[in-house]
Amino acid sequence: MEDILQVYQRPYDPQVPVICMDEASKQLISEVAIPLPTKPSQVKRVDYEYARQGVCNLFVLCEPLWGWRHVNLTQRRTKRDWALCIRELLEVHYPQVSRICLVLDNLNTHTGSSLYKAFPPAEARRLLDRLEFHYTPKHASWLNMAEIEIGVLKRQCLNRRIDSESVMGREVAAWEARRNEDGIKLHWTFTMAAARAKLRKLYPSIED
Repeated sequence: MEDILQVYQRPYDPQVPVICMDEASKQLISEVAIPLPTKPSQVKRVDYEYARQGVCNLFVLCEPLWGWRHVNLTQRRTKRDWALCIRELLEVHYPQVSRICLVLDNLNTHTGSSLYKAFPPAEARRLLDRLEFHYTPKHASWLNMAEIEIGVLKRQCLNRRIDSESVMGREVAAWEARRNEDGIKLHWTFTMAAARAKLRKLYPSIED
């Protein structure tokens, strides 16, 4: 835990940005009956019945201190999907930085071996040399600030029925562009000092 908190206390360094990454899934749902039109002050008139159209995976990346985020939509969440997302992060969004400090959870896909499964060894090594991994502890994924972005995304964009990946892609891209244009940053206040005070029962008791 303290490793993550120490990363969050680093001063902003444009050559070694701190990027938080997490995954979420969204069930695609279509209407069975067309919703009835409404008038001002009327509640939505939507039939409770719906049809499932599959599931879409979202890789959510954000740089809290700069106010940047990006959502990558995929049909699956395999090692190759993760590796492709990481290559896009490094080569498309951050080609000029020397290294990225990557905060993520302990899924078995979130490892350097995924890069070797997706790319030739030389390319995998080149990408891996530009990554600095910092994993959240087991049962403590709330330490990942990407979860904050996912919560905002769900409230502002995904809290309704979306019936296809193409529609979701357009909606998520519009949400992403608006928040990036506004430069909305994330301010983390839970420090190591606060952790040692509030979670002191989790620390070992050492007597002189």
